Amino acid sequence: MTEFEAVLWDVGGVIVDLESVRSAHGRFVGWLVEEHDLDLDREAAVETWRHEVGAHFREREGTEFRAAREAYDRANEAVVGEPVDRDAWQPALRSILSKAVRENPGASETIARIAETDRHQGVVSDADHEDAVWLLEHLGVESTVDVVTTSERVGRTKPDPAMFETALEHAGVEPERALMIGDRYDHDMAGAKRHGIQTAAYGAENGPDVDYRLEDLRDLLELLDLDR
Repeated sequence: MTEFEAVLWDVGGVIVDLESVRSAHGRFVGWLVEEHDLDLDREAAVETWRHEVGAHFREREGTEFRAAREAYDRANEAVVGEPVDRDAWQPALRSILSKAVRENPGASETIARIAETDRHQGVVSDADHEDAVWLLEHLGVESTVDVVTTSERVGRTKPDPAMFETALEHAGVEPERALMIGDRYDHDMAGAKRHGIQTAAYGAENGPDVDYRLEDLRDLLELLDLDR
Protein backbone atom coordinates (compact mmCIF):
# COMPACT_ATOMS: atom_id res chain seq x y z
CA MET A 1 0.00 0.00 0.00
CA THR A 2 1.22 3.49 -0.84
CA GLU A 3 2.57 5.54 2.06
CA PHE A 4 0.70 8.80 1.52
CA GLU A 5 2.50 11.93 2.66
CA ALA A 6 -0.28 14.38 1.70
CA VAL A 7 -4.06 14.28 1.81
CA LEU A 8 -5.93 16.76 -0.39
CA TRP A 9 -9.57 17.46 0.43
CA ASP A 10 -12.40 18.90 -1.64
CA VAL A 11 -14.79 20.97 0.47
CA GLY A 12 -18.31 20.94 -0.98
CA GLY A 13 -19.65 17.42 -1.10
CA VAL A 14 -16.75 15.96 0.90
CA ILE A 15 -16.08 17.94 4.06
CA VAL A 16 -19.37 19.85 3.80
CA ASP A 17 -22.75 18.24 3.17
CA LEU A 18 -24.11 19.86 0.00
CA GLU A 19 -27.75 19.31 0.88
CA SER A 20 -27.29 21.43 3.99
CA VAL A 21 -25.87 24.21 1.80
CA ARG A 22 -28.79 23.95 -0.63
CA SER A 23 -31.19 24.15 2.30
CA ALA A 24 -29.42 27.28 3.56
CA HIS A 25 -29.68 28.88 0.14
CA GLY A 26 -33.40 28.23 0.13
CA ARG A 27 -33.76 29.90 3.52
CA PHE A 28 -31.67 32.81 2.30
CA VAL A 29 -34.01 33.38 -0.64
CA GLY A 30 -36.88 33.34 1.85
CA TRP A 31 -35.03 36.07 3.74
CA LEU A 32 -34.73 38.11 0.53
CA VAL A 33 -38.46 37.81 -0.11
CA GLU A 34 -39.35 38.89 3.43
CA GLU A 35 -36.67 41.60 3.72
CA HIS A 36 -37.80 43.29 0.52
CA ASP A 37 -41.52 42.63 1.09
CA LEU A 38 -41.86 40.87 -2.25
CA ASP A 39 -45.16 39.50 -3.47
CA LEU A 40 -43.52 36.31 -4.69
CA ASP A 41 -44.09 32.61 -4.22
CA ARG A 42 -41.09 31.39 -2.22
CA GLU A 43 -40.56 28.26 -4.29
CA ALA A 44 -40.67 30.26 -7.53
CA ALA A 45 -38.20 32.75 -6.06
CA VAL A 46 -35.83 29.92 -5.08
CA GLU A 47 -36.08 28.46 -8.59
CA THR A 48 -35.24 31.85 -10.13
CA TRP A 49 -32.33 32.37 -7.76
CA ARG A 50 -30.82 28.94 -8.43
CA HIS A 51 -31.27 29.34 -12.19
CA GLU A 52 -29.32 32.60 -12.18
CA VAL A 53 -26.55 31.18 -10.02
CA GLY A 54 -26.24 28.23 -12.38
CA ALA A 55 -26.26 30.48 -15.44
CA HIS A 56 -23.40 32.52 -14.00
CA PHE A 57 -21.17 29.45 -13.84
CA ARG A 58 -22.37 27.92 -17.11
CA GLU A 59 -21.28 31.06 -18.95
CA ARG A 60 -17.63 30.78 -17.95
CA GLU A 61 -14.99 29.95 -20.53
CA GLY A 62 -13.39 26.57 -19.89
CA THR A 63 -11.87 26.44 -16.42
CA GLU A 64 -11.78 30.19 -15.78
CA PHE A 65 -12.67 31.22 -12.22
CA ARG A 66 -15.98 32.98 -11.67
CA ALA A 67 -16.77 34.20 -8.17
CA ALA A 68 -19.76 32.80 -6.31
CA ARG A 69 -20.37 36.20 -4.71
CA GLU A 70 -20.94 37.63 -8.19
CA ALA A 71 -23.36 34.79 -8.94
CA TYR A 72 -25.26 35.66 -5.76
CA ASP A 73 -25.34 39.35 -6.72
CA ARG A 74 -26.88 38.38 -10.04
CA ALA A 75 -29.38 35.97 -8.50
CA ASN A 76 -30.40 38.42 -5.78
CA GLU A 77 -31.09 41.11 -8.36
CA ALA A 78 -33.17 38.68 -10.42
CA VAL A 79 -35.36 37.92 -7.40
CA VAL A 80 -35.65 41.43 -5.95
CA GLY A 81 -35.80 43.32 -9.25
CA GLU A 82 -32.89 45.62 -8.43
CA PRO A 83 -29.31 45.27 -7.14
CA VAL A 84 -29.01 44.24 -3.50
CA ASP A 85 -26.21 45.75 -1.42
CA ARG A 86 -23.59 43.07 -0.80
CA ASP A 87 -22.91 44.51 2.65
CA ALA A 88 -26.52 43.69 3.48
CA TRP A 89 -26.94 40.24 1.94
CA GLN A 90 -23.56 38.69 2.80
CA PRO A 91 -24.00 38.86 6.60
CA ALA A 92 -27.53 37.49 6.24
CA LEU A 93 -26.31 34.57 4.15
CA ARG A 94 -23.46 33.81 6.55
CA SER A 95 -25.84 33.86 9.50
CA ILE A 96 -28.19 31.40 7.79
CA LEU A 97 -25.31 29.17 6.70
CA SER A 98 -23.91 29.10 10.23
CA LYS A 99 -27.18 27.62 11.48
CA ALA A 100 -27.80 25.21 8.60
CA VAL A 101 -24.48 23.94 7.25
CA ARG A 102 -23.25 20.61 8.57
CA GLU A 103 -20.29 18.41 7.85
CA ASN A 104 -20.47 15.02 6.24
CA PRO A 105 -20.27 12.23 8.85
CA GLY A 106 -16.80 11.80 10.26
CA ALA A 107 -15.19 14.72 8.40
CA SER A 108 -13.83 16.74 11.32
CA GLU A 109 -12.97 13.59 13.27
CA THR A 110 -10.91 12.24 10.36
CA ILE A 111 -9.19 15.54 9.63
CA ALA A 112 -8.26 15.95 13.31
CA ARG A 113 -6.83 12.44 13.48
CA ILE A 114 -4.69 12.95 10.38
CA ALA A 115 -3.49 16.28 11.81
CA GLU A 116 -1.90 14.34 14.67
CA THR A 117 0.52 12.82 12.15
CA ASP A 118 3.21 14.53 10.08
CA ARG A 119 1.18 14.25 6.88
CA HIS A 120 0.37 17.41 4.93
CA GLN A 121 -3.34 18.20 4.76
CA GLY A 122 -4.52 20.56 2.06
CA VAL A 123 -7.80 21.73 0.60
CA VAL A 124 -8.35 21.97 -3.16
CA SER A 125 -11.62 23.80 -3.76
CA ASP A 126 -13.39 25.74 -6.50
CA ALA A 127 -14.98 27.99 -3.87
CA ASP A 128 -14.28 31.69 -3.34
CA HIS A 129 -11.28 31.77 -0.99
CA GLU A 130 -13.00 33.64 1.83
CA ASP A 131 -15.99 31.29 1.67
CA ALA A 132 -13.81 28.16 1.79
CA VAL A 133 -11.86 29.43 4.79
CA TRP A 134 -15.05 30.51 6.56
CA LEU A 135 -16.63 27.06 6.08
CA LEU A 136 -13.54 25.35 7.47
CA GLU A 137 -13.48 27.71 10.44
CA HIS A 138 -17.20 27.20 11.02
CA LEU A 139 -16.71 23.43 11.16
CA GLY A 140 -13.69 23.82 13.43
CA VAL A 141 -11.10 22.27 11.09
CA GLU A 142 -9.34 25.29 9.57
CA SER A 143 -6.51 25.18 12.10
CA THR A 144 -5.73 21.54 11.23
CA VAL A 145 -5.43 22.21 7.48
CA ASP A 146 -1.99 23.28 6.29
CA VAL A 147 -2.92 25.09 3.06
CA VAL A 148 -6.18 26.09 1.38
CA THR A 149 -5.83 26.12 -2.41
CA THR A 150 -8.83 27.78 -4.05
CA SER A 151 -9.78 28.62 -7.60
CA GLU A 152 -9.97 32.27 -6.66
CA ARG A 153 -6.28 32.29 -5.71
CA VAL A 154 -5.19 30.16 -8.68
CA GLY A 155 -7.50 31.76 -11.25
CA ARG A 156 -8.71 28.42 -12.64
CA THR A 157 -11.12 25.71 -11.55
CA LYS A 158 -10.70 21.96 -11.36
CA PRO A 159 -9.80 19.94 -13.37
CA ASP A 160 -7.34 22.56 -14.62
CA PRO A 161 -3.76 21.34 -14.03
CA ALA A 162 -2.89 24.62 -12.27
CA MET A 163 -5.11 23.66 -9.32
CA PHE A 164 -3.28 20.39 -8.69
CA GLU A 165 0.15 21.79 -9.50
CA THR A 166 -0.38 24.51 -6.90
CA ALA A 167 -1.61 22.04 -4.28
CA LEU A 168 1.40 19.79 -4.85
CA GLU A 169 3.80 22.73 -4.62
CA HIS A 170 2.31 23.61 -1.24
CA ALA A 171 2.48 19.99 -0.10
CA GLY A 172 6.07 19.51 -1.25
CA VAL A 173 5.52 15.84 -2.13
CA GLU A 174 5.70 13.74 -5.27
CA PRO A 175 2.28 13.28 -6.95
CA GLU A 176 2.13 9.54 -6.26
CA ARG A 177 2.51 10.28 -2.53
CA ALA A 178 -0.60 12.47 -2.51
CA LEU A 179 -4.23 11.37 -2.21
CA MET A 180 -7.13 13.49 -3.52
CA ILE A 181 -10.56 12.98 -1.91
CA GLY A 182 -13.40 14.25 -4.07
CA ASP A 183 -17.05 13.82 -4.96
CA ARG A 184 -16.90 14.69 -8.68
CA TYR A 185 -15.34 12.28 -11.15
CA ASP A 186 -14.29 14.67 -13.94
CA HIS A 187 -13.13 17.49 -11.68
CA ASP A 188 -11.57 15.66 -8.73
CA MET A 189 -10.76 12.11 -9.79
CA ALA A 190 -9.75 12.58 -13.43
CA GLY A 191 -8.15 15.97 -12.78
CA ALA A 192 -5.95 14.63 -10.00
CA LYS A 193 -5.13 11.38 -11.79
CA ARG A 194 -3.82 13.25 -14.84
CA HIS A 195 -1.24 14.70 -12.47
CA GLY A 196 -0.26 11.33 -11.05
CA ILE A 197 -2.12 11.94 -7.78
CA GLN A 198 -3.94 8.93 -6.34
CA THR A 199 -7.67 9.31 -5.77
CA ALA A 200 -10.35 8.37 -3.27
CA ALA A 201 -13.94 8.82 -4.39
CA TYR A 202 -16.48 9.94 -1.81
CA GLY A 203 -19.72 9.95 -3.78
CA ALA A 204 -17.99 10.31 -7.16
CA GLU A 205 -19.01 7.76 -9.76
CA ASN A 206 -16.80 4.82 -10.60
CA GLY A 207 -14.24 4.96 -13.36
CA PRO A 208 -10.65 4.14 -14.24
CA ASP A 209 -9.37 7.21 -12.38
CA VAL A 210 -10.74 6.05 -9.01
CA ASP A 211 -8.12 4.22 -6.92
CA TYR A 212 -10.14 3.89 -3.72
CA ARG A 213 -13.75 4.34 -2.65
CA LEU A 214 -14.86 5.74 0.72
CA GLU A 215 -18.35 4.96 1.94
CA ASP A 216 -17.54 6.76 5.19
CA LEU A 217 -14.82 9.39 5.54
CA ARG A 218 -13.53 7.59 8.61
CA ASP A 219 -12.58 4.70 6.30
CA LEU A 220 -9.73 6.96 5.21
CA LEU A 221 -8.02 6.29 8.55
CA GLU A 222 -7.73 2.59 7.75
CA LEU A 223 -6.41 3.46 4.30
CA LEU A 224 -3.72 5.58 5.95
CA ASP A 225 -3.03 2.83 8.49
CA LEU A 226 -4.35 4.92 11.38
CA ASP A 227 -6.65 3.85 14.20
CA ARG A 228 -10.30 4.92 13.96
